[in-house]
Parts: sequence; structure tokens; C-alpha cells
Amino acid sequence: MFGEPAAPAGAARHSAGVTATPARLDLPARRRRHARLIAALTTTVGACATAAQALYQPVADAPPGQEAVVVDPLPVVYLGHTAAPLLEAARAEDEARWPAAVVREREQARQTYSARVAVARAQELVEEPGASWPVPLPTAEQGAVIDLAGAGDEVAVLWRDDPAKAAGLVRELAACGEFTAAEVLDAAVDAAIGAGLLALNDAGTASDPSMMAEQCLEAVPYLVLAVALASADLD
Repeated sequence: MFGEPAAPAGAARHSAGVTATPARLDLPARRRRHARLIAALTTTVGACATAAQALYQPVADAPPGQEAVVVDPLPVVYLGHTAAPLLEAARAEDEARWPAAVVREREQARQTYSARVAVARAQELVEEPGASWPVPLPTAEQGAVIDLAGAGDEVAVLWRDDPAKAAGLVRELAACGEFTAAEVLDAAVDAAIGAGLLALNDAGTASDPSMMAEQCLEAVPYLVLAVALASADLD
């Protein structure tokens, strides 16, 4: 279903042993651009179910009168240690598969970052001079990074309840020129993955097997959300 699209009729012509194929200039759909990450996320979702089952199934199989039941917590612990490297490796593979898209994304990111820095510096000029704060305020550069992360957090939270409204927010943010839709969606993916990995980390360190299983499964909605965000195209 997501294989390479067939070339249009006449896209390649052979004449006297010479092949001419037009260069493909269009960028990939997000589900293709992030295909390895999406696959790794779905693998992790399945691993969450398998790890939780290793804790629940022995209890289900035990006779009703048996009090002590031996369960295996190692799959949950293992998943807590391996999920993040798996997802990071998948991101790197996606970047290697789409180098032209990565170049364009980074150029756009530099432009929007510069726009956010410029806005932050303009705000500094109109603030009350000499005002003191309990803690140092972020620099314009730090604020530009924080603003993108905050936009991603907001979109991720909203997407769970109302994807259409979240998509509208992404378009609104992109219209101001300080963000692109893709980088806001990518920041939302990061937020969802971060929440899922935090749940897996908590599961791996829980002392009670039932709590381990529950927290492991709590990661699943966040990982599924990350898949939806990584697949979303708003064009």
C-alpha cells in the first residue's frame, strides 16, 4: 500500500540506448517520510502488549486457589531500556532515506527559528528596562526553541481529543511565519513519544508487577498518537 508509486506513462523513454527520466522534485508524504519511525512505533506498541501479557497471563492461567504466581517482569524492563534507541535509530534511517527532504526541512527550520528569535528580540526591546525577575529569563535563542516545543506539546494534547481542531491550530501557527506545519507536527510527535517513553521508564522501575503491566500499557495511547501525528498531512 505504501510502496513506491508507479512512474507515469512515458516518464522514462529509451532512445538509442539513452534513458531520460525527469527528476522527482515533490517531497514525500509524511507517512513515507517517517515510515521507519512509524514502523518502529507500531513495533513498540506490540512489544508493550507482549510485555504486559507476560505479567498478566500467568495469573490468568493459575488455578483460582493459588495465591503466589510467578511472573516475568524482564520484558517490561527490557522494553524500558530499548524503546528509545529503537525509535532514534528509526529516525536516523528515515533521514538517510530522504536526504533531499531533510535538507529542505533544515533550511525551513533555520528560517522559522530566525523569525522566532527576531520576534523575541523585538519583545525584549519593549519590555521595561531594568526589570528584575526571580529567575533569569530565557535568551531569545532559547525562547525560540522553547516556543517550538510548546507548540508541539499543545498540538499533541489537542490532537488526542479533537484532531480537526488541532490541525486548525497547526495551520494557524504556520500562517504567522514563525513555524512550518511540518515542524510543529514533528514537535508534537516528539512530545507524544516523550510521554510514551516516560511511561515505559516508570513501568520498568515499578516494584509491583501489576503496576508494571498497567504503566506499560499506559504508554500505548501516546505511541499511537505519535503514529497519527507522524502520518498527518495537512496540505
